[in-house]
Amino acid sequence: MELILLSGGSGKRLWPLSNDSRSKQFLKVLENKNGEMESMVQRVWKQLDRAGLQSSTLIATSKTQVDMIHNQLGPHVPLLIEPERRDTFSAIALAAVYLYCVKGVGLQEVVGVLPVDPFVEDCFFHRLGHLKEALRSSQADLALIGVEPTYPSSKYGYIVPGKVSNQEEYIEVSYFKEKPSELKAAELIAKHALWNTGVFAFKLEYLISLLEERGLPIQYEELHKQYSSLPKKSFDYEVVEKADKVVALPYNGFWKDLGTWNTLTEEMRTNQIGDGVVSDDCKNTHLVNELGIPVTVVGVRNVIIAASPDGILISDKNESPRVKGLLEGIQRRPMYEERRWGWYRVLDYTKVDEELEVLTKRICVTANENLSYQKHMARSEVWTIIKGLGEFALNGIIYPVKAGDVLHIPVGSEHGIKAITDLEFIEVQSGTHLVEEDICRIYMGWNEVVQYCNKVVS
Repeated sequence: MELILLSGGSGKRLWPLSNDSRSKQFLKVLENKNGEMESMVQRVWKQLDRAGLQSSTLIATSKTQVDMIHNQLGPHVPLLIEPERRDTFSAIALAAVYLYCVKGVGLQEVVGVLPVDPFVEDCFFHRLGHLKEALRSSQADLALIGVEPTYPSSKYGYIVPGKVSNQEEYIEVSYFKEKPSELKAAELIAKHALWNTGVFAFKLEYLISLLEERGLPIQYEELHKQYSSLPKKSFDYEVVEKADKVVALPYNGFWKDLGTWNTLTEEMRTNQIGDGVVSDDCKNTHLVNELGIPVTVVGVRNVIIAASPDGILISDKNESPRVKGLLEGIQRRPMYEERRWGWYRVLDYTKVDEELEVLTKRICVTANENLSYQKHMARSEVWTIIKGLGEFALNGIIYPVKAGDVLHIPVGSEHGIKAITDLEFIEVQSGTHLVEEDICRIYMGWNEVVQYCNKVVS
């Protein structure tokens, strides 16, 4: 069985910690058994390993999340990178064609698809293995995993059961309804409908045939080129609601979607992360503070206070999902990002006049990692090292650097840096057009930089 792990979306309901580059699955707010903070994707990746499924799992993601995944899971996790974000139907279609054309998976092999952020027990991942047998014994087009709803919600898909057989562990699905109104959801629950957990399984032949019927290419390179023409719809709407025969496996264990501050804080083992004070008379109140300034919370109930470089949220927990709608149409650059080499935080941005902008960042490069050897055509930079030891390359010469050093990088200069220990510096950009796209990468690996540079100053 092959697995596709879907890592997409921006998780706007968890603003300001989540943004367009750091989706909700990357927030390190969950505590593991060792008392360490981990993200949803780190938790799920470990669970797949314990279930023996990690080696057959492919992560489908967008370009903006690649560095974050490498930072949290390591540089060698298998990735399928979408050319652009187009919802789950397109992502699953591209991944299926990749398995067929590039990896050479047989058409009769079962492919499972699951989201990257379910909060579940390990037994959930063992349940995945039963999908294969359910598909083969039922001859269904699709197999799903459903859980008993706890309330009428418009956020989930509903699996409405049809014929129930005591001889089989699966149920035949009468029909599937994606995200109905709460009134309709209540009617479906009365019919013993299950919530869809976002897990789908199908024989590879089923999806390849579906693409052929729609006149879409089943060659990976060609589908990649035509990706922007694929429907921008979810797999639920585009495939599951239209499938002829669907079965579902009921799952009776713990399952939770941590997509809002209300649900996420229910699973946090502490009511405070980051600098600040929460008074003892606060009830069901959580503080998550990524800023370097203390936040004091006194005498409030059922409140989430979340502070990051992207903004500050103060909300009643039950009302916190509304933040997504309030932010609709507002475009801001992410102020905090994790990269394969570490992280950066935007400290300040100033537009001096029509010809000059100034952007200030705090950057951390993890020990033994490096920034690419690169150059910029629209800005100069000044780096002030504030912590650690490293090697700095400028126009073919490598210099040792330490805390207190100030490095000047003129427009068009080739430069890069490697951390010997964890290295932090303040970067001040000055130029006419300060965007991440103003970068020409020459070498990615530091060994290449060392070979290219003809002199090392000790």
